[in-house]
Amino acid sequence: MDYTLLLIVVLLVVIGLVILYSTSAYNGQVKFHDSFYYLKKQAFATVLGIVLMLFVAGMDYHIWQRLAVFGYLAAVALSVAVMLFGREINGSKRWLALGPFSFQPSEFAKVALILFLADLVTKNVKTIGKMWTLCRIMFWILPIVGLVGASNLSTAIIILGIGVILIFVASPKYAQFALMGIAGACFMGIFLALESYRLERLAVWKNPEAYEKGYQTLQGLYAIGSGGLFGRGLGQSIQKLGFVPEAQNDMIFSVVGEELGFIGCITALLLIVLITVRIIYVGKKSSEQSTNLICTGMAAMIIGQMIINVGMCLMLLPVIGITLPFFSAGGSSNLCVYL
Repeated sequence: MDYTLLLIVVLLVVIGLVILYSTSAYNGQVKFHDSFYYLKKQAFATVLGIVLMLFVAGMDYHIWQRLAVFGYLAAVALSVAVMLFGREINGSKRWLALGPFSFQPSEFAKVALILFLADLVTKNVKTIGKMWTLCRIMFWILPIVGLVGASNLSTAIIILGIGVILIFVASPKYAQFALMGIAGACFMGIFLALESYRLERLAVWKNPEAYEKGYQTLQGLYAIGSGGLFGRGLGQSIQKLGFVPEAQNDMIFSVVGEELGFIGCITALLLIVLITVRIIYVGKKSSEQSTNLICTGMAAMIIGQMIINVGMCLMLLPVIGITLPFFSAGGSSNLCVYL
């Protein structure tokens, strides 16, 4: 157990829960007549996630390597199940319901693919520089990307990015990296063209004032801009009072900007960066490449989500529905981050 890493996690948990309550209390009261509604759900997922984290940390990680293939197959099966039996929320079919509980299999797919790729790349490390080996590895990545992308393009982008980074870390050849980038861009282009609403998101991003759906983006920018250097103060956001839809989820960073200002935003982001740096450091200390790849994959997942989420709120990227790790409401996302 790396106690420095654990300390950073605890710090992020405390700050994240405080910010989540400040962000979600109004929506919780309006929708469920309970200002603590989102906080209680998040706290439950967080406690469960930390318990699982400590449990997994005490195990020999080679056990998970041996189960990597089964995890990959389970991720494929769950992604298919979402397409057939998924529960639709806010117009997106991303959830599977188990009685009163629901979860997003796409979040599980990210962790499963990291373990699977770490094992696969390690077994093929001597030939990783050959194009045939690269194609074989990509062959295993694309089915998950395709199945997840059918209902959740944003998570599919994260998964594809994780795969590219893991291969690059194992064999940092720029020609291969460029080729994979071009292939990934083409693959994403196909997905964008398959659904008109995805192309509409690009249009909204380019000119939010011209579209009704640009309202969320503009309100988020207003929130960040009004926060200034030090913010209005914790709990004093105006935009979260119904102006920024679902402020506790994808757009939580905009409320952080309004309440805590530039200083608060930078502090939150630095904590996330710090935890990813520590994860990479733990991986580098290991003598086994598979450990390094697992840590790199987890760090890439966390930092990738952070970059995309912040980019959305600052209108640097289209709004595609990615949560901010440790801060946004979301049980499935939190559990996978702690694992």
